[in-house]
Amino acid sequence: MNLQAVASLAQLLLEQPVEPPPGWIEPGLLPPQGILFVGGEPKIGKSLLVANLALALAAGQDRVGFTVPAARRVLVCQFELPVPQFVSRLAAMRRALGPAADENLLVDTRAAGHLLSAPQGLQHFLNAARQAAAQVIVLDPLYSAHDQDENDTRAMAALCQSLLRLRDASKAALIVVHHTRKSIGRDEIGRAFRGSSALHAVGDSYLLLRRPAANRAALELRFQFRYAPPLAPLLLHLEPHSLWFSAGGPAAVPHAPATRSNPKMSPSLWRTGRAGAL
Repeated sequence: MNLQAVASLAQLLLEQPVEPPPGWIEPGLLPPQGILFVGGEPKIGKSLLVANLALALAAGQDRVGFTVPAARRVLVCQFELPVPQFVSRLAAMRRALGPAADENLLVDTRAAGHLLSAPQGLQHFLNAARQAAAQVIVLDPLYSAHDQDENDTRAMAALCQSLLRLRDASKAALIVVHHTRKSIGRDEIGRAFRGSSALHAVGDSYLLLRRPAANRAALELRFQFRYAPPLAPLLLHLEPHSLWFSAGGPAAVPHAPATRSNPKMSPSLWRTGRAGAL
């Protein structure tokens, strides 16, 4: 949209698409310019799963049990692995795709040391997003991109404002990897993340990884969406040579998690009304 600071409803309706755009990862996982939080215990496979999703988005290919309607420009800002080691991981995953993602997957090789919580750090990520013409930005993990006290609600609220500024200025969707609290209930998803009261206010989608007691070799994904009903829990299996996850069907004991979605809100309103407060 190219609107004045104050616009009438008539002007806004003229700019509104006839049909809401599809999500960038369906069903409902990543809306256009949405914020997806991915969490789980340490070393459970969050970064591998997010790298799978980044490659799928860049290639425009359906993977990991999700639908990707079109290829997207993806900027990966990861802070844990040295760049050569991260590239080796991507190269292993690339064998299953061929060159389909090569031009659309971009890596911020200078992400380490820059903090979203500092003005100059935020500017670094904005500059990188513009250079990449990024439609999706991956931050992995969030705790390496800030120096705030995650037990301080005001500090985390300020960090969330930085995330919103990054999203709004870049016009990109965000995929944010973050750790969870040590003790969480099965029904806690959006509120399972550290700094949850602040993060729960800005995320559009939450994806939680856990090891099911009945099948420790698998991963169970649990979902919460702001403007849509949650999906049933999904099992994933990792192929150790390709480093790709594959969908293993629904979890043995599906359990619908709590959701903040409005029961009267349609998927169309969810997609087009993402930024509004309920």
